[in-house]
Amino acid sequence: MRIGILGGGQLGRMLALAAVPMGHEVVVLAQSPDEPACAVARPLIGSFDDDLVIERLRQSVDVVTYEFENVPRAAVEGLAAHLPVRPGVRSLVVASDRWNEKTTFHALGIGTAPFAQVDDEDSLRAAVDRIGLPAVLKTRRLGYDGKGQRVLRTEADVPGAFAAIGGVPAILEGFVRFTRELSILGVRGVDGTIVTYPLVENTHRSGILFRTDAPAPHVSDALATRAREAISRLLVELDHVGVLALELFDREGELLANEIAPRVHNTGHFTIEGADTSQFEAHVRAITGEPLPPLTLRGRSVMINLVGAIPPRELILAIPGAHLHLYGKTERPGRKVGHITICAPDDAALDDRVARVIAIVDTNRDGPA
Repeated sequence: MRIGILGGGQLGRMLALAAVPMGHEVVVLAQSPDEPACAVARPLIGSFDDDLVIERLRQSVDVVTYEFENVPRAAVEGLAAHLPVRPGVRSLVVASDRWNEKTTFHALGIGTAPFAQVDDEDSLRAAVDRIGLPAVLKTRRLGYDGKGQRVLRTEADVPGAFAAIGGVPAILEGFVRFTRELSILGVRGVDGTIVTYPLVENTHRSGILFRTDAPAPHVSDALATRAREAISRLLVELDHVGVLALELFDREGELLANEIAPRVHNTGHFTIEGADTSQFEAHVRAITGEPLPPLTLRGRSVMINLVGAIPPRELILAIPGAHLHLYGKTERPGRKVGHITICAPDDAALDDRVARVIAIVDTNRDGPA
């Protein structure tokens, strides 16, 4: 099958690397020829807003997917009028707007932090009065890895906060004092079949994911069941086909939804080596109508993001069970340039290998821990 991917970043690259060995052809619509996916798939260079480029993509593929949720809705709707786009427009509309996202969670009975819509300084003031401080002001659209956000800790932080995020539609969320951050990935097929990976635990640095532990330790059967039920309700409600990621706060056993991503996700990168079927293969299977296998882990594994700088390859590759993935990006502060997945035959060996990898990464990273 011929698969079109909207976006040429590292997620598109890893999707193509999974699809090609399965016998599929892949075309990526990228903004420039130096984007990561262009090295492993047939590139189509142009703007998502260019009708002629979109038409060329439509004529070149049998099914379309996307690697990020901020592609223009008009482009997706235009393509969907002629061929399958998976996931569909509804997933895009909900996931690309934090207000839509939070109201969808509430409609499905999935708990969140308290939140309010903010459209100007007056509505921000009203939201603060209702929710209280500390709180987080977030743009409704765009913004990731800590961008487009402002933490309001005291009353002195409120004046000018709306202007500081660009004066664009936003939401205010009550600050969650969580025990840990978790996430779960679910996959839904064309026939409605749903499979899920186990919960994983995530650690961030400076607002950017640094580490994922798979599976998350100390997860009760009840907690795992609530997480699976939440993502399953979302997959059905959105009529979603493909991978969906749900980020969660664990507040001493209470799960609160943070956000969703209608695509393969950074917290699932460990699945390339850490699971029998990677999230990328699972997504390709789903969007092409192929059977979905059980998403079984091979044991414990840990994923470490490389942000800003690439450590010496020879030092990482000298560590047994360390799998290096580079995205073909130039190094730049705050930029995800690759990741490392560490596997081992037992917990003691894994913990030792992870400590060695982190020590190397920390001598080459940018910014404070």
